[in-house]
Amino acid sequence: MSRVAYYQTNLQDFLAADEDAILGALSMQHGFALEHQQKHAWQGQIRLLQRLLSMTLRGWIYFEFSIPRMGKRADVVLITGGTVFVIEFKVGSHSFDSYAIEQVHDNALDLKNFHLGSHIAPIVPILIPTAATRQSVPEIKWAADQVAEPLCLSPEGLPQAIEVAVTQCAALPIDPISWSQSGYQPTRTIVEAALALYRQHDVKEITRSEAGADNLGLTAARVDQFIEHAKTVNRKVICFITGVPGAGKTLAGLSIATSRAERHPNEHAVFLSGNGPLVDVLRDLPYRRRTRDQHRRGWSIGMAYRGA
Repeated sequence: MSRVAYYQTNLQDFLAADEDAILGALSMQHGFALEHQQKHAWQGQIRLLQRLLSMTLRGWIYFEFSIPRMGKRADVVLITGGTVFVIEFKVGSHSFDSYAIEQVHDNALDLKNFHLGSHIAPIVPILIPTAATRQSVPEIKWAADQVAEPLCLSPEGLPQAIEVAVTQCAALPIDPISWSQSGYQPTRTIVEAALALYRQHDVKEITRSEAGADNLGLTAARVDQFIEHAKTVNRKVICFITGVPGAGKTLAGLSIATSRAERHPNEHAVFLSGNGPLVDVLRDLPYRRRTRDQHRRGWSIGMAYRGA
C-alpha cells in the first residue's frame, strides 16, 4: 500500500495501539528533525482520539494525510461507513480562528474536487481546538457537492458529530485501501491549457472531467451571457470567479478571453496575468501559430518574427 499518510491503520488497531508506537511511526515518516511542538501536538491528538473514539466504530484512520496539490497535510482523516471526516486540531487553543476554519474547509474541498476516491463521498471538515470549552454539536449543513460546512467542535463533541453525519449519509461504504490509492487528478497545468486553447480546443476538452469540466464550461458560458447583456444595455460589468487553488479560475479566464477574441475580434479581448511563465508562453504562441501556418503554405520564415 502506497504511503499517503505518516500513519494509517484501521480504527480498532489504532485504538488498541501503544501511544509510543504510533508516535514512533509518525516520527519515522516525518523526515525532518522532530521539534518538541510537533511531538506534543501528535501526542495530544493520539490521546484525545483514543479516549473519545469507541471500539465499536469501524473504519480507517490516517495521520498527516497528504494533500499534494497544496503541499500540505491534513492532521487526521477518518473514514467510517461511506463518510470522510477531515479533522484539523489546534492543540492547546481555546478559539475557533477563521484561518483554521478556512484551512480545514480547503482540505475538504481539495479532496472532493481532485481526489478520485472522494468525488462521490460525503465529506465533513471538523476543527477542534483541544482546549475549547464543551458545547453542543451544531447542525450539519451540507452543500450541493456533499461537502459539509466546517464543524467547530470541542473535543467531546467529536463522537456525536461522527454519529450524526454517518446517520444522515446514505453513502455506500468506502474501501479505505482503494480510496487512499485512488490518487489525485487535477486540471492540466495552465501552460498545457494555454497550448490547447490556442489550438482552438474547447475548455471541456482540456481539463479532466473529475476536476469539474462541466463547471468550467458553465462558468465560461455564464460570463459570456453577462458580456452580451452588458453590450446590449451599454453597461459595464465586473465578474469575480472564485475557487480553491487548481480549480480552474485562470483557465476559465483564459478560455473566455481566447474565445471572445476568436469570435468577436472587434471587442479587443485582453487577458492579464501575474503568472510570468504563463505570460511568456502566451506571448510566444501567436508566433508559433503564424510560423506553422506559413510553413504549411510553403513559405520560409526566420527568427525575425519572434518579437512580433
